[in-house]
Amino acid sequence: MISASLFTVARCPECAVALTPQPAGAVCPRCQRTFTDASGYLDLRPLEAFQEQTKYLDEALHVDARHETVGPPLLGSKIRNDQLRAFLDLAPGDRVVDLGCGSGRAMIWNRDTGASFTGIDISAFFAKEALDECDLLLGDLRRLPLADEAFNKAWSLDVLEHLSPQALHDMLSEASRVLTDDGALFIYTHVRKNGPLALGVRLVNRLAHGLERLGLIDLRTERLRKSDHLNPIADHDDLIRVAFAAGFDVERITYYTPIIGAFAENILMRMAERLMARRGNDQGAAVREARAHAKARLRRRGPLYWATRAMTGLMYLDVLLWGRVRSGPFFARLRKRPRQER
Repeated sequence: MISASLFTVARCPECAVALTPQPAGAVCPRCQRTFTDASGYLDLRPLEAFQEQTKYLDEALHVDARHETVGPPLLGSKIRNDQLRAFLDLAPGDRVVDLGCGSGRAMIWNRDTGASFTGIDISAFFAKEALDECDLLLGDLRRLPLADEAFNKAWSLDVLEHLSPQALHDMLSEASRVLTDDGALFIYTHVRKNGPLALGVRLVNRLAHGLERLGLIDLRTERLRKSDHLNPIADHDDLIRVAFAAGFDVERITYYTPIIGAFAENILMRMAERLMARRGNDQGAAVREARAHAKARLRRRGPLYWATRAMTGLMYLDVLLWGRVRSGPFFARLRKRPRQER
């Protein structure tokens, strides 16, 4: 969706000036560059691409078509979304930007808050629901095509670990620029230094690799998703330094060591997917069809939905039991320091 309100915040990535709407997109009144309406989103990528690029541009990451439609938030997705809502306290009147929005599903899940959302990502694998209902931009987080102080809240989920130290600084500096003073940024990512609880996750992952060797699960897509992790933040003290350099203070943090979550998502869910794939001659098509069917059943809130909700409830023990135990993965709220405090 490209609404009239999008043009109040969108800017030319080269000139940083407001765009003039056109029937099929927009034009920059200064450099005369034309930006196309690409079937529901505005392409505002800079002319010169950064050398460092994410693997999420790779078509191979999206062959399972999990991005095409939005199901209800469940399992790890629900835990992340519930933490987002608790940390940001979204409300009517909030202007929110999703930095690295992926399919746009988090915006769909939070429509009921009454906040207004703009999503931006470097890859255009957006869900149908997001294309129909959300303001979406194709752009680079290191040069946001957005106006200064256009938003009072923002989030970035599963993004920071894909960035180099320089890209992370650039991205956070841009996030600070587009947020109002005292604006809040919620992040979910991890640092390189893990705590002792990470042993539990490693044991689950070893079990998963053993099951893969037996042909019971397939982890190839998950490995590809993590293959460009650069993990630029060394530890939580480094997080404070990195945030401060970009104009933020770390205001609140909850640690998240997903031991139960790793077993549920890396083993049980992968075994279910493998079983689905074996039912068809074309494994990729079989998994895609099964995913679409499962999402439809989950939306109907039948037995499958409530069984998955029960598993999600068990996964919450990872937050309740270990949320104060320092570990690699974490949820955090960063506060933009007002100018007089910098």
